[in-house]
Order: sequence, then C-alpha cells, then structure tokens
Amino acid sequence: MEVKTIAVIGAGAMGSGIAQVASEAGFNVIMRDIEERFLQNGLNNIKKNMTRAVEKGKKSQAEADALIARIRGTVELSALSEVDVVIEAMVENMALKKELYAQLDAICKPDTVLASNTSGLSITEMASATGRPEKVVGMHFFNPVPVMRLVEVIKGAATDEQTYALIMELSRKLGKEPILVNEAPLFVVNRILAPMINEAAFVLMEGVARAEEIDRGMMLGANHPIGPLALADLIGLDVLLAVMDTLHKETGDSKYRACPLIRKLVRAGHYGRKSGHGFYTY
Repeated sequence: MEVKTIAVIGAGAMGSGIAQVASEAGFNVIMRDIEERFLQNGLNNIKKNMTRAVEKGKKSQAEADALIARIRGTVELSALSEVDVVIEAMVENMALKKELYAQLDAICKPDTVLASNTSGLSITEMASATGRPEKVVGMHFFNPVPVMRLVEVIKGAATDEQTYALIMELSRKLGKEPILVNEAPLFVVNRILAPMINEAAFVLMEGVARAEEIDRGMMLGANHPIGPLALADLIGLDVLLAVMDTLHKETGDSKYRACPLIRKLVRAGHYGRKSGHGFYTY
C-alpha cells in the first residue's frame, strides 16, 4: 500500500509535532481533536515552528507555507474515512483508546493501518477493540517530535509483517530512525529510563546527595545531557509516577516500585516545570 494521507489524532505537543514532520515529508495530513480550541493550539504551534525555521534560514517562506497548507484540522472523526494511516496521540487512557479504536475500525478503509503513539500501553489490548488487530501497531515518537530522531515501532500479538514493514518504512520517510520492539511494558527506552530516574529519586530521598549533585554526577560521570531529576521535572512527575505504576502493575516486580518521594510530590501538586515546582523550583 502506498501511503499518501496520514491522520493524526490529538493536536497536543506530540500530535502537532507528528503532523508537522508528516507534512514536512510531503504527506497530506488530517489532524483531529475533540474541540476546535485544541486544534487551533496545535496549528498555532506548527506555525510558530515554521516562523522560527524561516527566521533561522532553515526554510523558505514558500516551503513553510506549503507545509502548513498540507495540514487540515477537523473535529469530525468521519473525516478520516479515506486516510491510509492513522497515528493516534491522545491521552494515555486505555478505556478511551479502545473506544476510539472501535470507532476508527468502523470508519476507516479496511486496509487503513492504525498506529498508536502510546509511550507504554498494550498495543495488543488496543487492537482487541477492532476487527483488524493485524493492522494495529505501535509508533512511539519522542518529544519534541521534530527534533528527536527515534521511533519505537511496536508489534502487538497480532500485528502482521506487512503492517510492521509499512510503519518501519514510513518512519524512515518521516526522517526518523525506527527500532524494532516486541510488545512489553513500556517498550525499550522508557523501560530503562523511568527506573533510572526513579532510582535517582530514591538517592535524593535517602539523603545520599542533593538534587544538584545527583544531576551533576550523571551529567559529568555518565555524559547525560541533562540530569535525571531535572529530566523528571521536564517530563512531569505525574507522568513519571503513572509510568512507574504501570510498569510495577504489569510486571509485578518490586524493583519497579515508585519512589515514595515522587508520589508525595505529585500529591502536593508539584509536577515539575509545568506547575513551577518539582525536584526544583522554576
């Protein structure tokens, strides 16, 4: 199947980023969200990125205008009836995702591939809500999407080789480098990254070192561009806690128990950068 039109569900930071790179690669894009204001926010983000690219000389004004023109916003799910690939980037809630996938299954063409940008939920479970589980796959981008080169392509229990190959090739056409992942809780990157951040929180909670020292230690000793606690504040401590709880629940392994300090901060509403307080004050 030749992919010409891509639908992106969700116009937040991830969805608008995916829509931008898809349009940049020459695809026609339909970006769908549940409210007009969310769509406008997403489209405004893309326009801001294009303005910056033109100012820096990375794109001509004509190229920027053409990229924006290839993206169409809609609140109607029925507008996705003729697309070739759907990339879903909605909130990380399995019940809502399954409801959406059942609707997409009824609306989209029989050969349309349904890809989820989930950062760790089960592709197999999402696929179970459809009559085309072989055409459901994970396509996990990293934030910020236009900058980060990795895409984790995740194969669910029923995903067929044709679907898998199509999404691997599509990822490359979007200028990304895909890695092959067999479905497992949190896939590859988050499976390794989240426990590392969690361990840094334990080191802080136990009084082994201050936050600044922990972060400086990992930056200078492991050559990380940002320390784990500063990274947690950037990701959002609420997101990190949900990720750790998912990993703990799915595996039943005590080594994935979320650090009590993270849970305490989240209960206090200290989510990191977005709330102004986390491991650091902003």
